[in-house]
Amino acid sequence: MGRAAPRRRRRGTPLHPHKAIRRHTHHLVDHLAEIEALLGGHPTRTDEWRASAVTVASDWAVFTEADRDEAEQCLRRLADLYVHRLAAAGPAEWDKPRDPNWTLRQVAEHVASPWYAEQVGDLS
Repeated sequence: MGRAAPRRRRRGTPLHPHKAIRRHTHHLVDHLAEIEALLGGHPTRTDEWRASAVTVASDWAVFTEADRDEAEQCLRRLADLYVHRLAAAGPAEWDKPRDPNWTLRQVAEHVASPWYAEQVGDLS
């Protein structure tokens, strides 16, 4: 596979494949935990992620075909968790107001954005 050419974000900082996958995975986990808390009637955890403001050493590693395959497996399973959890909650819960939080539908639409993938580009 070799190295993917990182795209330049608005601030000019490259977003390498490992960083994009790490950030996207954290984003999905964060919002899945939010959904679980909301459905359980519990307070949501305060967002303390450093997000893209931090780059860890592993973000700079060479991105291999095995890395791509592992990320694909993880992200597909996270997507399955969303599908199954929202289905189990049922449509009556999707648009129920949860102020000050988003509705479940808004969370699902938010995490469905292809932004991270678009920052990396085609890895085939």
